[in-house]
Amino acid sequence: MKQFSCGDVVPGCKAVFQAEDEPGVLAQVAVHARNDHGMDSVPDHLVEQIRGWIKLVPARLPPYV
Repeated sequence: MKQFSCGDVVPGCKAVFQAEDEPGVLAQVAVHARNDHGMDSVPDHLVEQIRGWIKLVPARLPPYV
């Protein structure tokens, strides 16, 4: 599982994204950038910065049923 915390790039932002792979994280980040930061697109230099902050984390377990 991959994870990115927006606050690593945008101080004060609390959004955190998880997906199975990097493209999944980047897709979520693109939607967040548009909806919450008013960006029409994420510039290449910022994508590279985001990639540098994406971390490998244990998968979240579903709630116990």
